[in-house]
Amino acid sequence: MPRLLATLAAALFCALATPASAERGTAGGAGTLTIGITQFPATFHPTIDAMLAKSYMLALGRRPITAYDPDWRQICMLCSKLPTIENGLAEKEELPDGSEGIAVTYSLHPDATWGDGEPVTSEDVRFTWEVGKHPKSGVAAGEIYRRIREIEIHDEHTFTVHVDRVTFDYNDFALSILPAHLEREVFEADPAQYRNRTTFDAEPTNPGLYFGPYRMVEVTQGARAVFEPNPTWYGPAPAFDRIVVRVIENTAALEANLLSGSIDMIAGELGLNIDQALALEKRHGERYEFIYQPGLVYEHIDFNLDNPILADRKVRHALAYAADRQAITEQLFQGKQQVAHSSVSPLDTVHTEDVPKYPYKPDKAAKLLDEAGWNRMKGGIRHNAKGEPLRLRLMTTAGNRTRELVQQVLQSQWRQAGIDVRIKNEPARVFFGETVTKRKYGGMAMYAWLSSPESVPRSSLHSDMIPSEENAWSGQNIPGFANERMDALIDRTERELDPEKRKKLWAEIQQLYARELPVLPLFWRAQPFVLPTWLTGLEPTGHQFPTTLWVEEWGRKAGG
Repeated sequence: MPRLLATLAAALFCALATPASAERGTAGGAGTLTIGITQFPATFHPTIDAMLAKSYMLALGRRPITAYDPDWRQICMLCSKLPTIENGLAEKEELPDGSEGIAVTYSLHPDATWGDGEPVTSEDVRFTWEVGKHPKSGVAAGEIYRRIREIEIHDEHTFTVHVDRVTFDYNDFALSILPAHLEREVFEADPAQYRNRTTFDAEPTNPGLYFGPYRMVEVTQGARAVFEPNPTWYGPAPAFDRIVVRVIENTAALEANLLSGSIDMIAGELGLNIDQALALEKRHGERYEFIYQPGLVYEHIDFNLDNPILADRKVRHALAYAADRQAITEQLFQGKQQVAHSSVSPLDTVHTEDVPKYPYKPDKAAKLLDEAGWNRMKGGIRHNAKGEPLRLRLMTTAGNRTRELVQQVLQSQWRQAGIDVRIKNEPARVFFGETVTKRKYGGMAMYAWLSSPESVPRSSLHSDMIPSEENAWSGQNIPGFANERMDALIDRTERELDPEKRKKLWAEIQQLYARELPVLPLFWRAQPFVLPTWLTGLEPTGHQFPTTLWVEEWGRKAGG
C-alpha cells in the first residue's frame, strides 16, 4: 500500500464532496477520447494481482478510500475527512495482550452509489476486509488485511478500523472496495475458487462494480475496454461521452496508431519508453504535447532465488558488475533515465546515496564467477566442475521494443562474461498474471515496480510475502528473498513515528538490499505522456496512483 504524507487539501476536498451543477453522471459532450496503452489486465479484480494496466482502467470507474494526489499529498477520495490523531479521528488503544494498536475512523462520501443503484456502504468495506484476510483468497497484499483486528460499523457510511499496531502511516487506507451485494455469495461459496469466479472477470461490465465517473460498458479481452459516464457518480460530471482504452502491446504499433489517428493519446503510465517518445517528438513535436514525468517507476530484474545458480550472492554480484547499465541509459535513453542503485528513488525523502554500487567492471565479475566455481570455459561459456553451463533465462513483456533492446544488450554483455542468457518473452497478461505471480520464470524477470513515497517494501521484501501455492500466491516478494535482518528492519520502520529515526532505518534497508542484491536495479524510468494538444486537465503523478483517478478533470479545448 502507498504511504501518504500530507493532510487533505481543502480545495480538492470540496471538488470531490460537492456535486457539479450538471446532472450527475452526464458527460459534457466532449465526444470520444481514445487512449493507447501497452498491456491488458490479467484480471479486473482490484485486489487480486498487482498490475498497472488494471489500476489504470479501473481508476476510470472506481476510487480508493485514500490516495496521493499529483502533488504527492495525502487526500481522501472515497472518504469525507482524513483521520488524524490531531483531529481525534485516530486514537491509540491498548490491546488485550498489553501492546498498542490504533483505531481509525472513516466516513464514506454519503452520495457514493454503485452503478446499479445500490449505495456504497461500510458493509462493503467490511466485506473487502473479510476477503483480503482469508488465507485462500489470493489477494496481492494480504498482510495489510491481517493487521486489521476488526472493522466496527457505526452506520451506513461510518466505520472504525482497529489495527493491531501503530505505524507512521496509520491513516493510509488506499483500499479499493468490493461490492458486497455482488461478490459475497461468490466468495462465501468457495473462497479458494473466488479468484476464478469473481464478478469482475465473469461479468466485468456489470454496472454494480463501479461508482466513479465512468463505468465499463464493453470489453474485448486482450484488445480494449470501453467506458461511458456513470449516472450514479457523485462528483463533477466528466467531459467525455466515451473513453476507449485500446491495448497495443507492440510499442512500434502503438506509435503508428497514434500517427494514423486511431488513438488520441498514449498514456505515460503504460506507453512509449523515453527513447521512442524523444524520437517521436523530434519528428512530430508540433502535433502533440509531450510531458516527461520523473517519478517512482523502477525498472529492474528479479532474480529467482530458488534457482541454485542465482542463490549464490557472488553470481548475483557478478551479473551486476558485468552489466554496463550506464552505457544502456546513455545509448538508449540519451542519459535521461538515472541508473538505479537501490529500490528507493532519489526523488524520495528517505533515499540515501550511501549504498553499495556495481559499476561496469568485467574483471571483477570474472573474479567473482571464478570464486563461485564457474571457472571452466567451453565455447565461450563458463561451466562448473560438473560440466554444467552457466545458463539462465531472462523474461519480460513481449512487444515492448525498449525492454527487448535492453534484454539484447544485457545478453551480449553477459555473454562476454561467459554467461549464456536465453531470452523468452510473454504477453503482459500472461507474464504478470501467471509467470511472475507464481514465480515460474526460473531465472530472471525484467519489469517495473511503481510505488508511492516512503512505501515500506513489506510486500516485496518481507519473507512472509513470498507467493506460494500454500498462501494462494499472495504477496509480491517475487524473488523469494528471505532475510531475518530485512524482516526486522521492515517491522521497525513501519512502527517508527519519528521521521529522523525512520530515515536511518530506511538507509539500512537500502544498504542491505544493495548488498544482498535479490534484484538487479536497472534505472528510474521517466514516464512520457504523448497527448493531443486539445486535451486539458491531465496532470501526471509520478507515483503509483494513475492519472485516470482524476479523469473528471479532463476536457477538450474549444475547437479541439
